[in-house]
Amino acid sequence: MSHTVGYSKSSETEEEKYQSQKTRKISFEGDALRMSMDWTVQDLERVQVLVESSHGSSHPSSYHLSELIREAEKGVFQTGGKPAIYTTTDICDGVAQAHNGMHYSLLSRDMIASMVEIHAMATPFDAMVLSSAGDKAVPAHLMAIARLNVPSVFIPGGAMEAGPCLRSNEELWHMSVEVEQQKMTKEEFLAFQRSCCPTCGACQYMGTAATMQVMSEALGLALPWSALIPATNAEIRKMARAAGQQIMYLVDKEIKPQMILTREAFENAIMVHSAIGGSLNAVMHLIAIAKEAGVEIDIELFNEIHQKTPVLVNTKTAGHYPTELFWYAGGVPFVMEQLKDTLHLDVLTVTGKTLGENLIDYSKNEMKNFAEMFLANYKLNRRDVIYPISKPLQSEGSLAVLRGNLAPEGATVKKFAVDKDMMVHTGSAKVFDNEREAVDALIKKEIQPGDVVIIRYQGPRAIGMPEMFFMSELIASDPILSRTTSLLTDGRFSGATKGPCVGYMEPEAMDGGPLAFVKNQDLIKIDIPNRKIDVVGLEGRECSEEKVLAAFRERRISWNPPKFNHKGVLGQYTRLARPALQGGSCSNS
Repeated sequence: MSHTVGYSKSSETEEEKYQSQKTRKISFEGDALRMSMDWTVQDLERVQVLVESSHGSSHPSSYHLSELIREAEKGVFQTGGKPAIYTTTDICDGVAQAHNGMHYSLLSRDMIASMVEIHAMATPFDAMVLSSAGDKAVPAHLMAIARLNVPSVFIPGGAMEAGPCLRSNEELWHMSVEVEQQKMTKEEFLAFQRSCCPTCGACQYMGTAATMQVMSEALGLALPWSALIPATNAEIRKMARAAGQQIMYLVDKEIKPQMILTREAFENAIMVHSAIGGSLNAVMHLIAIAKEAGVEIDIELFNEIHQKTPVLVNTKTAGHYPTELFWYAGGVPFVMEQLKDTLHLDVLTVTGKTLGENLIDYSKNEMKNFAEMFLANYKLNRRDVIYPISKPLQSEGSLAVLRGNLAPEGATVKKFAVDKDMMVHTGSAKVFDNEREAVDALIKKEIQPGDVVIIRYQGPRAIGMPEMFFMSELIASDPILSRTTSLLTDGRFSGATKGPCVGYMEPEAMDGGPLAFVKNQDLIKIDIPNRKIDVVGLEGRECSEEKVLAAFRERRISWNPPKFNHKGVLGQYTRLARPALQGGSCSNS
């Protein structure tokens, strides 16, 4: 490239089609400021690439990302671009659990997406390479890619290695209760606490972090077989270097995210979501990403696809194995090979090729045979972790959408994680307006077998939609309650959640949804096979739906919703947030 620093009256040249070069003609100070750092005159003339991550000391999903960013930076340099490294770190849901910090979790997704927008537009940059691994940072980066629509590649931050005996950190919640009940010593608890998260990377189960890494690849925004590489494996650094190199190809060919993020791409991602037994939170995130890309998808599309797409992946917590083994077994490409008869194979991806072409390349890649050899360390083979389509782990997908007089606009349940004896359950309501009260009641043994525990006023419009993981894990770890007791909420659940936990109930209680009018001892029926959730009785007595609806109308008259005096960013989010099943976003896309 040849470009004179400063103002020029010459007609637009090839390099001036880039926004960075157009801006240089009118923003003279910008060049001087850059050259006070690590920019040369020659660098100013290059394609300028934002290389942003969620690196920080916030949690193990982000702590190691500086290594990947350095590799991406090399890749951009090697192919003729000029990278600029930025960071907006994320928070950890595991650290935020069980206290008010969880109120900030979901909104952090929108804030991170907005910070990427600010970084990309204020300079501006010609392209982006983004990297993250955590629950909210991954969907945030995918939202930003869809929104900004400049050539972009996403680098998944990889999977944490398993703890001792292939165990994982979500077990700490029920262990803490065992310590209180003197069923486990404090020393045993501390020993497991010290060893259960042995490396950086996303948590070892198919929670939201792992699921969204898979979704980034399934959508075509990440390189093939890049999701959930073990974070300690050298392959993850090689992948990051390749992503940095690939961005210059996308710039040259003018391949932009909205060319990749078609409705067909989202349908592919939902099929993969079903096959991996993915987190319920991915439903909200995929809807939000689609909105940013100008694509309309809704909860019914998930319901339809999950009814036709079986579960193939045997990973924790509903399955047996940690997610690092998923990559050794072939990862997303191997899952997609099993699903290829139903996938849209002609969709474009960041390789510049179609999905079908990528799968052909994968079938010829000898590396997958070497990766599978790692499974021999665990006395396993590929088919133990990823089942063939002819013999699936479960014949239908992992998710079901329920509707009824308790959730007329929908609710979701991860039915793959529900015991078959609890697929239909009628029980007496135990109603709480916050999770702490419910947890205290359980510890005091006030929750009885057969109860339907309701935790309401947890939605985006109330307190930011925290996860109910603490309560769900305590129920799941109780040998009696886990087989007899359900949990309902207008809040979220972790991807690690097990058991009959129905979340995302809409309309949420804060907006006057039916959940606000349920009383203790009302009878609740959950019928997962028939996709129904209803109040079928009042104060312990069965009655008709007409009587239930009449009682709700009467209770509404005296209803006084709680008043939350949120300040700052939490207050902004609760005022602006969409319903969760519309993406839960506060953006105006």
